[in-house]
Amino acid sequence: MTMQLYVYLWGNNSRRAELRGRRCRILARGRMNTVLVEFVDNGERVTTSSRALRREDGPRAGKS
Repeated sequence: MTMQLYVYLWGNNSRRAELRGRRCRILARGRMNTVLVEFVDNGERVTTSSRALRREDGPRAGKS
């Protein structure tokens, strides 16, 4: 089974700017839209809002 990958989008402060654009996967979901994510590049784990994430889609059909 392949896990869905997400991209971290928020960058409105220095810490979030470091995370912006990095690929991650959701390990756990909590209350109030909180998620535990693990970043693919270095295994770092961060608790954040699920609203900071967007699904990473592959190439779309019909788009070049």
